[in-house]
Amino acid sequence: MKKFLKILAAALAVCIIAVGAYAAYVFIAYYRLPDMQELEVEGSRDAQARVGETYTAVSYNLGFGAYSADFGFFMDGGDSARARSADEVRRNIGGALDTLVSMDPDVIFIQELDVDSDRSRHVDQVELAEAALPEASRVYAQNYDSPYLFYPIYEPIGSSTSGIMTISRFGITSALRRSLPIDKGVMKIIDLDRCYSVSRVDMENGRELVLYNVHLSAYTIDESIVRGQLEMLCADMAGEYAAGNYVVCGGDFNCDLPGDSREVFGVSGDFSWAQPFNTALLPEGFSLVTPLDRNAPVPSTRNADGPYVAGESFVLTLDGFIVSDNVRVLEADAVDTGFEYSDHNPVYMKFMLEDQPE
Repeated sequence: MKKFLKILAAALAVCIIAVGAYAAYVFIAYYRLPDMQELEVEGSRDAQARVGETYTAVSYNLGFGAYSADFGFFMDGGDSARARSADEVRRNIGGALDTLVSMDPDVIFIQELDVDSDRSRHVDQVELAEAALPEASRVYAQNYDSPYLFYPIYEPIGSSTSGIMTISRFGITSALRRSLPIDKGVMKIIDLDRCYSVSRVDMENGRELVLYNVHLSAYTIDESIVRGQLEMLCADMAGEYAAGNYVVCGGDFNCDLPGDSREVFGVSGDFSWAQPFNTALLPEGFSLVTPLDRNAPVPSTRNADGPYVAGESFVLTLDGFIVSDNVRVLEADAVDTGFEYSDHNPVYMKFMLEDQPE
């Protein structure tokens, strides 16, 4: 009996040491990229934006290529942490990119594009995006580079390197990555690093069109983090507008943009993380653009707690745009893909850059 207890104690000690060593690894390996990081611009840099022309911007969260319509993610209540196969990732990313190309946009904001991640079977999705739009001007910003996360135990999500990409028919002259405020405790390991990118485009009138691509925190329980992220973004955009520039921001805000998605889409559920977008934080001269036709509403996002079932799954609109008031919005809506390639639908906005006094 004593021998058994010694063996049991030794095994327990080994487990405690292993867990402690793993916890130390996760926190030591975790890092944030520095703020104000200059980003490399790929592709053409020649075309300028002009006032009086009608342009189209599209935002699409690709869900790292895992979210077929029948995919359920463990953090949303589903069963899976990783895409089923590399082939499925390529199919989903390829289908999403084909959808974007068919929309013929002038500006594309993409979120959750993996470079080398266990969850997406190490498919380089940036490479796929570059191949789909080789002539466009492109900027990739790393959102996070996560250490190996050993959860859920039955299928660890592993390590993830993921980011956002801005693609433009206009020439992007320069770009920056801005680091957003995030949780400082254990939750930072779950929500990871967060950023937005700022891409600059020359205009024929001597001003600049400034493109913001953003993916705000999804799983934080600290409301001050969400507020802080929006305040930082809005202050940055307000500075550009004050300088006489035109501002278009697109992305996944992880907020209920219409404020009443449950009513709009006739769904129910306790999704407290999807709080209404706080429009009071928008600076003077800026508007939130919600891509939603209330007469024929198409959601931008589904909850991935299991396979998507039209009319039953919880849906809402998290994706949209913010514009300065020298950008006239002509139309904005979501495209119904049936969530075939992602847990998001692409959203678009047709807009015109208006002339303004010197």
